[in-house]
Amino acid sequence: MMEQGLWHGRQDASPNLADILERVLDKGLIIAGDIKINLLDIELLTIKLRLLVASVDKAKAMGIDWWEHDPALSQPRPRPLAAENARLRKKIRALETATLEARR
Repeated sequence: MMEQGLWHGRQDASPNLADILERVLDKGLIIAGDIKINLLDIELLTIKLRLLVASVDKAKAMGIDWWEHDPALSQPRPRPLAAENARLRKKIRALETATLEARR
C-alpha cells in the first residue's frame, strides 16, 4: 500500500533538469532548419543547419564516430609497424654486437 503511494507520487512529479538531460542523451535530439534568402526568385544564400545532441554511445550506435579519427581530438595511437621496427632494430643491434664479440 505504501509503495503504491510512492509510485503515484513519482509519476505526478515533474521531471527535473537531470531527468530531461538523461532522456535527451539517451534518445538523441536532432534540430534541423534551412535559411534561404531570395531576391526576385533568385536564390542568393542558403544555410542548412543540422544539430545532433546525443550521448557518445548513442552517436556510435548511429554510426557517427568522427571524433575518433580527428587527430586534433584524439591522441595518436602507437602504430604496430613502428613498434615492430623498434623491436627488430634492437634485435639487429644485439646480433651485431654478438658477432663483433665472437670475432675478437
